[in-house]
Amino acid sequence: MTNLPEEDCPPERLLFVAIEAARAAGNLLLNHARSGFRIEHKGLINLVTDADHAAEQCVIDRIRGEFPTHRILAEERGADAQPTSRYHWIIDPLDGTTNFAHGFPVYAVSIGVECDGRGLIGVVYDPTRDELFTAQTGGGAYLNSSLIAVSRTEQLDSALLVTGFAYDIRDTPNNNLNHFARFALKARGLRRTGSAALDLCYVAAGRFDGFWEVKLSPWDTAAGVVVLHEAGGRVTDFHGNPHSPYQPELVASNGRIHEAMLAVIREDLSS
Repeated sequence: MTNLPEEDCPPERLLFVAIEAARAAGNLLLNHARSGFRIEHKGLINLVTDADHAAEQCVIDRIRGEFPTHRILAEERGADAQPTSRYHWIIDPLDGTTNFAHGFPVYAVSIGVECDGRGLIGVVYDPTRDELFTAQTGGGAYLNSSLIAVSRTEQLDSALLVTGFAYDIRDTPNNNLNHFARFALKARGLRRTGSAALDLCYVAAGRFDGFWEVKLSPWDTAAGVVVLHEAGGRVTDFHGNPHSPYQPELVASNGRIHEAMLAVIREDLSS
């Protein structure tokens, strides 16, 4: 296929390539889950598998084949050394590695695309359910071919929330346990799936009403935030300021319970 010059990258083409790459990597993950994989340790409880590396290479190869000048940031490889470009692909080839390694079928391929530093495309693919979340800025959010929207829950005590914990939970007081304890007494229920990308998409689809977490990386959120915004949700930092995927903290919601979530978090920030 002919490579497009950078100034002629229509969002629809970026979305198509992201979807193609996510599906290919997702199928590769399923094959590894069936046939076996090797596990390595990046830390005491932080795992990586050869499936992570293979899926990441699969995504990068597809991007490079279409857009060789675009910048890429991937979880395992880090940032590339490509020249400055308006376009920046942010990849988590296996969001939920610990789940994958234990045979717990909650994980996804996450691919976000920024243009001029702003989120433009979000694709999150869950291969175990064949659920593809996609969004293009200004074009709405979709689960497979169906338009999705956030929930209409108005009160925190009626909300189902989701969160996660960083890999250094044992070594730092900034481990989210304080927020978790407070939200447990305020919300209808709390869940912890182990995949921030899916958490964001589940808020977008109305399955959860809100999500918060600390110590996130850009590849955890770049795609899911675009999906959530296009589904009508709200995303900020812990102080209510506009969110950036390069910030480590995030509050995401249907918008209706957002201020109530921020108030709970502020109780800890002020204590």
